[in-house]
Amino acid sequence: MTGDAQAFWLRAPGEGEIRRVELPSPGPGEVLVRTRYSGVSRGTETLVFTGRVPADQHASMRAPFQEGDFPAPVKYGYLSVGVVEQGPDRLLGRTVFCLHPHQTAYVVPADAVVVVPENVPAARAVLAGTVETAVNALWDAAPLVGDRVTVVGAGMVGCCVAALLARFPGVRVQLVDADPARAAVAAALGVGFAVPADAAGDRDLVVHASATADGLQRALDLLRPERTVLELSWYGDRPVTLALGGAFHSKRLGIRSSQVGTVSPRRADRGYADRLALALELLADPVFDALLTGPSRFADLPDVLDRLAAGRLPALCHLITYAEE
Repeated sequence: MTGDAQAFWLRAPGEGEIRRVELPSPGPGEVLVRTRYSGVSRGTETLVFTGRVPADQHASMRAPFQEGDFPAPVKYGYLSVGVVEQGPDRLLGRTVFCLHPHQTAYVVPADAVVVVPENVPAARAVLAGTVETAVNALWDAAPLVGDRVTVVGAGMVGCCVAALLARFPGVRVQLVDADPARAAVAAALGVGFAVPADAAGDRDLVVHASATADGLQRALDLLRPERTVLELSWYGDRPVTLALGGAFHSKRLGIRSSQVGTVSPRRADRGYADRLALALELLADPVFDALLTGPSRFADLPDVLDRLAAGRLPALCHLITYAEE
């Protein structure tokens, strides 16, 4: 045995705890990773924390190294960065990203980790999973040079999409959120900002990521004819009601989903590892630091998730630390 580690578990909906776990010695083709940082994906993880994963989505919502089952007890999470302490020579001492739950150390197959480029700080690298979602969304959306694009919802995913869109030549991006304080984040990302009532209309593309029915309705309202909303929100077990009796039909509007669990058919020749490696390369841009909030200690994670779920702790990607820096 390699030794002990500690992991965050959801004991019951709304009740988290830190548990001791035993680590096996890494076998051939495996690595032992000592965690430095993890990130809390606020939207998805608070739905998991409150037990709101629909029964028919239990299988599809499983994280790669999840233990237990929804609604609880379950060990969940997927934004982890650490250092390889044991494993193949090519990985020893390297900082890596892994889609692993919140845990102080873990043993996984070597091909489950991706080396973090030297020009990407370890703390920023926890955003790799979210930037990967944004990459897949833009593969689906395929914006064109000169498009007028709105992103509704300035959470982790929406902000990552906006940050990448800002790099497209001639694309004019507006980030829309009900919280006026998100204007500062938009400014840091180099994109425009508006509250929903003031959002610009006649848009070529709208990406929706607010996870609210009001946000999706506003996204539809902002489109020009024959255009589509790309839906990135995951609503859990919440029903969504839309008013489709007005311009939805006359303007021939569309709603299309995008989900990171499947590589966009537009890039069928690219695998998951390629997409994640691209996300890590993109994170060399320090603009993404605007999306990190916190930090909080790993020992405080049960309280952190409770406050995030209750709305008492404002956050985008909340950073969790595992050692004194």
